[in-house]
Amino acid sequence: MNTANKRRNLVLTAEAERHPFRATLPPHVLTDELAAPAESLWRLTVEDVRGFATVYVATFAAMLVFIA
Repeated sequence: MNTANKRRNLVLTAEAERHPFRATLPPHVLTDELAAPAESLWRLTVEDVRGFATVYVATFAAMLVFIA
């Protein structure tokens, strides 16, 4: 057999060409759409600030313990 006949394109040229693993996934996994608009995804919430502050304080405390 010729190896040129076995070669496959790395880039898909049509939407009909799908990866075998993706074909086995249920349809709800492949949806890329989010219910929320894009503007609301970039807003900073109180939970974001609280999470950042928690991680910052925990890291600072760990570094103090490590140094001391």
